[in-house]
Amino acid sequence: MLGAFMPRAGALALSCAAASLLAALCAAAARAEQALAEPARSDLAPLPPGSPLLGRPDTEAAKLLAPIAPPPAATAADKLPLDKLKVKAGFKIELYAAGVVNARTLSLGEKGTVFVGTRLEDKVHAILERNGKREVKVVASRLNRPNGIALHQGTLYIAELNQISKIEKIEDNLDSPPQPTLVLGELPKEETHGWKTLTVGPDERLYFQVGAPCNICLPSERHGKIYRVGLDGKGLEVFASGIRQIVGMDWHPVLKQLYFSENARDWLSEDAPEDKLNRVTRPGQDNFGFPYCHQGNFPDPEFGWGRSCGEFTKPIALLGPHAAALGLKFFTSNGFGAEYRDAIFLARHGSWNRSIKFGGDVVAITLYGNGSVRSIEPFITGFIQNNAYIGRPVDVLPMQDGSLLVSDDFNGAVYRVSRSGGRKVEP
Repeated sequence: MLGAFMPRAGALALSCAAASLLAALCAAAARAEQALAEPARSDLAPLPPGSPLLGRPDTEAAKLLAPIAPPPAATAADKLPLDKLKVKAGFKIELYAAGVVNARTLSLGEKGTVFVGTRLEDKVHAILERNGKREVKVVASRLNRPNGIALHQGTLYIAELNQISKIEKIEDNLDSPPQPTLVLGELPKEETHGWKTLTVGPDERLYFQVGAPCNICLPSERHGKIYRVGLDGKGLEVFASGIRQIVGMDWHPVLKQLYFSENARDWLSEDAPEDKLNRVTRPGQDNFGFPYCHQGNFPDPEFGWGRSCGEFTKPIALLGPHAAALGLKFFTSNGFGAEYRDAIFLARHGSWNRSIKFGGDVVAITLYGNGSVRSIEPFITGFIQNNAYIGRPVDVLPMQDGSLLVSDDFNGAVYRVSRSGGRKVEP
């Protein structure tokens, strides 16, 4: 597979070595080929470090591809594309809350409050019910990309670009929440893959990642790792390494192992490498291969030389090329029936650097008893219409009533999925 992506200049150099009589011709051809591969950019401003466009091929087709910005404001409730979204037979999808700009990570409080993190905004929202009506409130603001949130024993933990903070007894103070207090500061704060994902482990410690500050590079010692730290910010240590970027983590309800999605590198091909579903079985030892190996079997054309994919921890499933696999949660209730109990629901935000969009859905992943993947199937589709996005799912959240919430940062909305019969099932 690697051979398909070898630079043509490399093949040309081998030809020149084998045909010394044509050395002059080969040299001229190599110069011409280099000029084509690296066109002059004197008329263009240089791309900043970490830009997602670094490494983009200089072709007309590739020039059409760039990250997709969401609309500047949340979509009005009556304009949301719910009629276009398709859920598996036997289930229904409806609006849970609108007006949650850049709705990203979802977390549930003990009293039923839904908290929503953001990446492009500086706020954390709460969705609560009062007097039979649902209300959206800002509970924290002036934050630095508060993408990662987690609730634990009444405390809201917030992972910003550069730090982790907390608000204690948050559900008792929704109308007048106190300012967050610092848990852990001075984290790497590069914009590229700098936003954090956060979860609390069975060991009562905080788990978060520091992504690679690039599309492809050799990260520093602080980057490309999953860390864990005490709830008091003490005892920071590396939990796993060799990751590029993570936007979804959760714990297997029986095995107590961390499962996470990982986004693969860009600009090798429209169809490779694929995003991954990983799990940590050897804390402190698992290395998932970045930047040397992608998708468990694809050596990087630049950094893979002298390394073997066999050195690294394999993914337990591949999730599609550039699918932007993001938030995931284990569904531990019987709300969707025995078929989906302890299954993973995972949101695929959808590709931006493929000519034909891929992903833009929520998939259900069922597992065997040993934690390996049994099946992956579409559960919610329709976010892509005519090769364009009408919404982009980010995270999922199982609810106490047996339903499932899905955030959509494109529309600034949260949807609710339940059985068509609407019957409530005990967790």
